[in-house]
Amino acid sequence: MNNHRIHRVAKLTGLSKDVIRVWERRYGLVEPLRSANRYREYTDEDVALLRFLKEELDQGQTIGALAVEGRNSLLQRMRMTSMSRQQDVSPHHSLLDELISRLDPLDKSRFEQQLNAAVAVIPFEEAVQRILLPLQRRVGELWHEGRVNIAVEHYVTKVIQQKLFSVMNQLPVNEFGPRVLVACPEGEFHEIGAQAVAYLAAARGCHVYYLGPNLPISDLMTLGDSVNPDMVLLSLTDKKSDTETYQLLQDLKVLSMRWSVGVGGQGTGAIEHLLRGSGIEVLDDLAVLNNRLANLLSTRLRVTHS
Repeated sequence: MNNHRIHRVAKLTGLSKDVIRVWERRYGLVEPLRSANRYREYTDEDVALLRFLKEELDQGQTIGALAVEGRNSLLQRMRMTSMSRQQDVSPHHSLLDELISRLDPLDKSRFEQQLNAAVAVIPFEEAVQRILLPLQRRVGELWHEGRVNIAVEHYVTKVIQQKLFSVMNQLPVNEFGPRVLVACPEGEFHEIGAQAVAYLAAARGCHVYYLGPNLPISDLMTLGDSVNPDMVLLSLTDKKSDTETYQLLQDLKVLSMRWSVGVGGQGTGAIEHLLRGSGIEVLDDLAVLNNRLANLLSTRLRVTHS
């Protein structure tokens, strides 16, 4: 998760520094950290909330009425609103081209400096959707085409994983959010997509259990029995043999008899026609995933307040 000083927050939100300070002091809607030299530092969540507050004001709300609603309630409403929108999450093509140019030959210092600088100046969720995931896809395609070697592909993967894990470790655990298990089934070792899904779900207020790659169905079910998830999300990336496909379908069927199951990833397209009518959800892009997470959150809110 990024930390932003107030001048950067003003640029990202369209609010003046004076307004941000007043809202902080008078209403307590944002709670910046203090750096070692006492500068205010705002999180990605603070930036997103300030953007949301400005949008609400532009639609006729008053800051006083919003402040009465309280930070936690506003955050929940912000997440629901953001997930229901069709946001522009197109890749940052020019930046990706520049980053790719640093890989052959590998210029580690410039690659990491440029990537770090780009990720630091925008909210991390936007960085995931516009930079990190598209970068991983581009590098994977180049490896399949023989234009970068496997060592470079592994290097980029590890850099992206480190960023995802670092930010996920800073997210608060929402004990009361819908419980979501995220994993890669047995035989699936590429986990970047699953990690990104785990981050997005946690950032929206889900209580996420990230179980990693190559997870046997029996172990997933054992944990599922103990936590009773609201949903199981599985990432499929590899092309499978007929035997492997049959076993996967059997495993998914067993899981779906107990919990809601969704699948996504590049390997989903090959079996999508086999899933029709099975009750297993195909979450094949971020918009569809966002809508499904929004449904989970709204259901949990109804249950909590009923």
